[in-house]
Amino acid sequence: MTIDLAIVGAYGDVGRQAVRHWLRLRNGTSARLRLGGRDPDALRGLAAPLRDAGHAIETAVVDVFDRRSLDAFVADARVVLNCAGPSHRIRDRVAVATLRAGTDYVDAAGDDALAQALPAPQGDGRRVLLSAGMRPGLSGLLPRWLALDMPRPRRLTSHIGVLDRFTVAAAGDFLAAGSEGDSTTLAAWRDGLRQRTLRRLDDQQVPGFPGPVTLLPYLDREAERVARATGIREGDWYSAIEDGKVLSVFERAHTIPCNEAIAMLRLASAVDLVGRQPRVSITMQLDSDDDSRGVRVQAGGNGSLSGAFAAVASDAVARGATPVGIHHAADVLDPSATIACLRALHVFDAFVVVEGHPSRLWHAEEGAL
Repeated sequence: MTIDLAIVGAYGDVGRQAVRHWLRLRNGTSARLRLGGRDPDALRGLAAPLRDAGHAIETAVVDVFDRRSLDAFVADARVVLNCAGPSHRIRDRVAVATLRAGTDYVDAAGDDALAQALPAPQGDGRRVLLSAGMRPGLSGLLPRWLALDMPRPRRLTSHIGVLDRFTVAAAGDFLAAGSEGDSTTLAAWRDGLRQRTLRRLDDQQVPGFPGPVTLLPYLDREAERVARATGIREGDWYSAIEDGKVLSVFERAHTIPCNEAIAMLRLASAVDLVGRQPRVSITMQLDSDDDSRGVRVQAGGNGSLSGAFAAVASDAVARGATPVGIHHAADVLDPSATIACLRALHVFDAFVVVEGHPSRLWHAEEGAL
């Protein structure tokens, strides 16, 4: 029997949320879901309450480093979603097995390196969607959503802050992104070029953040794609870090051995989270010569947003709502439909839209227009 969606890494932080939101999207249908990972006990624990709720759930132990295991897992699936990590170690293994089976593929991570490693689908109509998480993913879609119906946008400013625990996979991917050249620190977009023109800003107040943050400028490949797609002349992207142990580790993570840095990031993030709930805060402002539009987003952690975005992307692929070939999710998903779907899934704790002068972002309340 055909499986509608097969999820690799189904019981991880992102995978669990993808499962939950995909089942909500398919509520009332006879959709079949296959959950995969290396730990059979974790799979059984995840599947049992879902089956009790009446969902058609299959489980399968799968090792992403074993070709036969992967081939068996992706067989007879309509779409495969990879939520396993760290993505810099898994690289193209799940994607290649999926394409070998003639199946559509979605990756909650994966950026340019994965896109370049994959063979182009050869006339078989396969759809491959990469970077389908919070960042990259939602972080690249929100500016496109802001740019809808705005003639000649000129400048974008983005602040993204995450207060959450670093998993081993997330810490490894963070360190790999910095060392493999995907992101340039202190860089900004200026008239079609990547220029190191910004500096670190300490003790900054940013709308949507509960207290002072340190702003670390960066420019990655997703940001460049956003700049080219929207036609902006100036773009500033910042990671907004609340004062704490994680910030101190960030400052020296790339100067110490990888395993030690991963352990330090995990411990620091756990300490910073004591007495607080996981939170993602995003504030973006897009300006043209005649108009300004801003958005403030808050949600309960990276796993929640990434899993929801991956589920919506997988559903879009299954419906044929994305073009054939290899694409980054934010480049091809319909911004209006995707944001509307995420809001209908109630993944945002706050989603504030502000039209007009940028100062209104400081005072806007939920639902402001």
